[in-house]
Order: sequence, then structure tokens, then C-alpha cells
Amino acid sequence: MKLLNEYTGKRETNYIPESDVEELQVSELFDSSQLRLDSLQLPSISEPELMRHFIKLSDMNYHVDKGMYPLGSCTMKYSPKVSEDLASLPGFMNLHPETPETAIQGALKLMFELGEYLKELSGMDAITLQPKAGAHGELTGLLIARGYFNSIGKDKKIVLIPDTAHGTNPASSARAGFKVREVKSSEDGILEPDHLKEVMSEDVALLMITNPNTLGIFESHIGELARILHSYGALLYMDGANLNALMGKAKMSDFGVDIMHFNLHKTFSTPHGGGGPGSGPVAVRGYLKEFLPVPIIDFDNEKYYFNWDIKHSIGKVSGFYGAFSVMIKAYAYIRMLGAIGLREVSEQAVINSNYLLTKLKEDYNLPYGKNCMHEFVLSGSNFKEFGIRALDIAKRLLDYGFHAPTIYFPLIVHEALMVEPTETESRESLDGFINAMKGIAREAKENPDKLKKAPQTTPVGRLDEVKANKELNVRWRRELPE
Repeated sequence: MKLLNEYTGKRETNYIPESDVEELQVSELFDSSQLRLDSLQLPSISEPELMRHFIKLSDMNYHVDKGMYPLGSCTMKYSPKVSEDLASLPGFMNLHPETPETAIQGALKLMFELGEYLKELSGMDAITLQPKAGAHGELTGLLIARGYFNSIGKDKKIVLIPDTAHGTNPASSARAGFKVREVKSSEDGILEPDHLKEVMSEDVALLMITNPNTLGIFESHIGELARILHSYGALLYMDGANLNALMGKAKMSDFGVDIMHFNLHKTFSTPHGGGGPGSGPVAVRGYLKEFLPVPIIDFDNEKYYFNWDIKHSIGKVSGFYGAFSVMIKAYAYIRMLGAIGLREVSEQAVINSNYLLTKLKEDYNLPYGKNCMHEFVLSGSNFKEFGIRALDIAKRLLDYGFHAPTIYFPLIVHEALMVEPTETESRESLDGFINAMKGIAREAKENPDKLKKAPQTTPVGRLDEVKANKELNVRWRRELPE
């Protein structure tokens, strides 16, 4: 088939070759019952109409570019767009995971240096970047612990978990083959050494602790807890989900931590939530290095390489070498901020959180602690007499233009409202949230029906949550008023 030159009107010598593939009718490939006989009735619209449709949908959604996202425990901070740009560079984005090591020295260097930065921040001795999420990191760390105990002939079966722990901690422990035993926090919201001693035995493998914990309170006895554990031959695992409060301020090795995981998708730039990419590197003390997943990235003779020679490795925990795009963003974030900048991130996160807490604790109950680290947990239980729950408060916040905080977690706080402002929110943004929360507190007493019917300004109103989960209908929406 020759092509007609639209400028000269002549036939070109270059042409699209005739197909050498035998033509078949669709009816020859499929049974008639599988063939569509009528039109698909696809809409015929212009590009501007299509763009306006999707822009309208995006405006209906709430996201961190639109406003404050105070989800406690999740560190939903704003992520610099330059990190996204760097991860989209063709040399990174188009890199095939099976490219020979000699051709990916730049990528290997980036991953190696990222691991070194994380080791420096934590004080740990060795690291793997393979795990693809926080819970995946937990599982990896627990398997490392199990491998270590097996190597020394110890059959330790119990993992201790505080009642303030993240929900994935017990799930990961059970998945790794351990039995879970809860440890109660004190009235101050932290784990006391005496409480740990009460449940310690030779069967305890490790304690999984988050520091600061999910109440936003620093575990001030962590050094003593580590000594108790080590005296029984047990390990201390630290969930690094709340590292946004400690970067540049403290090293986990000084706490006596043996194993920890990082959440690159929380602490180090990558957007979190919505099922997006995650990364949960695991760092260990030196004596546990031989149990890391294979391969680890090493450097020798001026070359970076995958080291598969790990004596007691637990094996691979991820296809290829984890979520590379997330590592790029974390690497860029660390390099841009540097040691001083990372420290300032933690300081500002703590300042913002305490500012909110100070302004709101008179309107809402504060069950634990007088101050906080990067997040705090209020309670809406003081509005119970007006028939108002934490859910009502969260729904009403949507009408004020704010995303709701985490509610009903941690479980030890009745009607919990878990707030984390992060370091990236301005004073004006924080004041707007404070005014909204105070306004809702007044409404709860003076006009509780307004909260019970909220939200009323969003594309979808109050749903029957059980019904909505069981009978998903994404087509229905309420028309907004003019």
C-alpha cells in the first residue's frame, strides 16, 4: 500500500508493507455466543469535554495538594514534586530489572548510598531495601529474628506487642509463625519496665515497639526495656513508622534496638495512601547481617554489585530488588535536605503537633500525656451526652474543607481522634484546622443534628457504611446545590 504525499500529491516510494499474517474472521476464533452483535454505544466526545470530565472528578476528590491531611499514624505529608520528576527520568523509569550489573552502576550506587544514609540515621549496621511496604518490612524483620534463633538452637515462640502498637504488628508476627502476647501500657501511655518483666520468659523472642508510640508519646523507658529483653536473650524490634519525629534527633542503636524497618513512603517523600507504591527497608545490628534477604548491595574493587553470599540468609522476600522508584524519591529527599534539614523536619513536625494539641485539649478530652511528639490522640467521648461520636466529628470536618483525622485508633482510646499535622503545614493551615475543630465542638453541644447529618457539601453525603461496603455503587451521587 503506497502512501500519498499530502503536499505533492505524488505516490511515495516508501510504503507500509503488506501484512504477512493470515487474516481470520473473528467468528472463526470465537463461538457465536461470545460475540457482541450490537454496538458498544461508546460516547463520542471531544478532547476538551474529556479533560473537563476528569478535572471535575479530580476536584471532587480530596488530596494533600488540596488541603491538610491530618491522618495520625500515616504521616501524610506533602511530597516535593521534584522527587517525582527525578523518579520519572528515562534512565530510571525505563531501567529493566534484569539489566546486567555492569550496566546499572548508577542505580546500584543510588541504592547503596540510600542504605548508607538510612544506616547513619538509625545507627544500625546492615540493611536490606527489598521489602515493599511497612508490614512487609515487619515480616522480613521477624523472619530474620526467627532465622537467628534457629541458628543458635533457640525455639522462642512469643512476640510481645504493646496495646498501642500498629495493627500490622500482631498480623506480621502470626504470619512469621510466632504467638502474640499483648503488654499493657501505663496510665501515662507508655510501656513500663515492670509491666515488661511481668510477661518475660525464656520463650519470648522479641518485643515489637513503635517509638514514639501510636499515642504520639515517646517511650522514655526504651533503654531499660532493651536491657530486660537482652537479659533473656530476646530482641528489640522497632517499628519505624513514626520516624518523622526522630530524624536527626536520636539513633535507634542508642535505644538498644536490634531490628527496625523504615517507611520510605511515609518519612522520606513518596506519596502515601490510596494503594500507591511503598518501601519498607529493614536495618539490623551487625550480628544479624548474615540473616538478611539476598541479595544485598555491596561495593568492592570500585564496583557496586549484588552480594548473594549471605551465610544464613532468609532468602528473597521480593521480586528483583524492591520498589526502585520509591528509593529514588527517598534518596533525592535525603540529599536535598541533608542532615540539618532532616533534623528540622522532625523539629517542625513536633512543634506543629504540640501547637494543635495545646489549642484543642480544652475542647476535647486528652486521655494520655500532657504533650506529644509528631502526633497526638484526642477523644470525642465528652460529646457522648449529646449523642455525638468520633465518626460524626470526622464527617463534619469534611464540610469545613478538611480531611478527617484517623478515628477509633489506637483502640485503647475511646472515641479516638488521632491527629498528625506533619511538618509541611503552615501556621495558617493549622489555625484553620483549629477553628474548624473548635467550631465542631460548639456545634456538638448546640446543634448536634448538624453533625449527625454531615457531610452536606461533599459530592456524596452520609452513607450507610455497612451497606456501602457490601453493595458498592460508584454511579450514585447527590447533586450539589446551586
